[in-house]
Amino acid sequence: MKEFKTSLDSFIGGWYIDEKICDDLIDYYNLNKRKTKKGSIIRNNKSLIDTDKKDCTQISIDYMYNSDVIAKYRKQLQICLENYVERYSEVKDLDKFNVLTNYNIQHYKPNQGFKIWHHERNTSINANRVLVFMTYLNNTDGGTEFKYQKLTTPCKKGLTLIWPTDWTHTHRGQISKKQEKYIVTGWYDYIQA
Repeated sequence: MKEFKTSLDSFIGGWYIDEKICDDLIDYYNLNKRKTKKGSIIRNNKSLIDTDKKDCTQISIDYMYNSDVIAKYRKQLQICLENYVERYSEVKDLDKFNVLTNYNIQHYKPNQGFKIWHHERNTSINANRVLVFMTYLNNTDGGTEFKYQKLTTPCKKGLTLIWPTDWTHTHRGQISKKQEKYIVTGWYDYIQA
């Protein structure tokens, strides 16, 4: 699997998954548009729709759902995770974790995006999150800007990123003025005993 090079001290890992899986996930989204809903943010332990901050539509994928296209994606995602753990061996010392909550296929039209600086563990609702994963499903000029790492990752089809959930990895989407953007994003959570 081809690696996207980042500095080791960024704690952001990236690898390119099979582009056919990306196409299949976009097809899955388009075939299931009736299941879409507006993207939301979490504030004060509540889910809120605020299109000034996050503007997209998304389909939530049940973390137990295992259709052919989802199963192929999860296998590729697992390889990315194994690569991440190999790169950052301290992850092996963490308690066990897995994808234990629903994750999303998100669609951003031109001028839409996750516009504000944010991170993935900011409330007791999501306190069990350990790592974030995100896969770009198409090529656009709208990547992701990481504030403290001084890094902007390109929105390149198949690029799958994994990074820590905390405020140290505050990030926001780059907004494309002319292109649509599709991503898959979700979290690895600690397994509760």
